[in-house]
Order: sequence, then structure tokens, then C-alpha cells
Amino acid sequence: MAMDYLPSLREDYIKGGLLEKDVLTDPFQQFHRWFEDAVSARQIEPNAMTLATVDGDGQPHARIVLLKNLDARGFVFFTNYQSDKAQNLAVNPRGALVFWWSSLERQVRLEGQIEKISPQESDDYFYSRPLGSQLGAWASPQSQIIDSRQVLDEGLRALEEKYQDQKVPRPEHWGGFRLIPARFEFWQGRSNRLHDRLCYTPDNQGWQIQRLAP
Repeated sequence: MAMDYLPSLREDYIKGGLLEKDVLTDPFQQFHRWFEDAVSARQIEPNAMTLATVDGDGQPHARIVLLKNLDARGFVFFTNYQSDKAQNLAVNPRGALVFWWSSLERQVRLEGQIEKISPQESDDYFYSRPLGSQLGAWASPQSQIIDSRQVLDEGLRALEEKYQDQKVPRPEHWGGFRLIPARFEFWQGRSNRLHDRLCYTPDNQGWQIQRLAP
């Protein structure tokens, strides 16, 4: 099917710029500043991020996950430890994240090592989730082939009955991962596709900031 209109889909980015004198020297603090801007701008799901991993055959895979914790150690997301993404990380514990905040014409890219978080951290988040989400972690054999939607619905109903008057335990196969950044890139859209790109990489003094051509 021809999609002849694709070349004409074009936006000129005019909402701001990104100069070295205006950014913080710590990329974690700069990310926090931009994240708060995205929240204030009512960006839909500002914590949505593309996670890219690579499997044992060198095939890249990407999907959207949600940022659920951030501190000086890194960026945390949660998943089934038997899922495709977790299997990728078992053989290649490196990955990349991309945030896209269209309302601000901004993008942030991160790259680094990815590790499992502690069981206690996973417990803390699991028990902060709504009951339906807790049960969903049990009901879904994530990434596996299932016969129909009915498999999920019936599984959820059985779990609702099983745990009707009980605390739902966190499944051992469900928990968090943390990406430890070795590289940040902050991107601000500019007119004529001459975008601003500032890259942070570690050095002996902390982080060095370099401008990249768009």
C-alpha cells in the first residue's frame, strides 16, 4: 500500500534551544529538570521510555516500558524476568533508553549497563501497585504464545478467587532492572532540522559535555 503523503509529514521545531551555558553539569539533575518540565507541560505518560536490548544472535529489540524509580544509581523499570527483554539482558546486560516528549520537542537518550535490582526494592514497588496489577503479574506468562485472550481472563479470575482474602505475594519471576548510565544525550528540536544535541560522558572530574552535530 502506497503512502505517498509520508514525505510531506513535517514539523518545524520552534519551542526552544539548548545551550551549554543553560544546562546543569550533572546529567541526572538535568534529566530531573527536563522531566519536571514534561510533567508540568502535561505530557502524556512522561515516564514512558523506549528500551532497546540485543539478543544472543545480535538482533536488536525495542519496546516501550515505564520509568518507575530514579536515583543516583540509575533508571529503574519492572518486568517479568522470563520475558523476552529479560532473556536478552541475561545474555547481553547492556541497553539503551529513549524518552520522547513531543509537547516540548525534546528527546533524551541513555546507554549503559543493566542489572537486576534487589528483591526488597522489587517488593517495595510491587506492594505499591493496585491489586489488579499485582494479580496481572501472576496472570501473564509474558512474551509466551497463548491460545487466546480467554487464557488471560480466566487466569485472572482464578487468581482473584485465590487471593480474595489474602495478601498477593510478589512472583519470584517478576521484578526490577536498573540501567546505570554511561552516556546521556539531551536533544532539543530546532528550526531547519539544526537541532541541539548535548552529550554527557564520564571523565575524571565527573561528566564532560560535548555538542554533537544534528
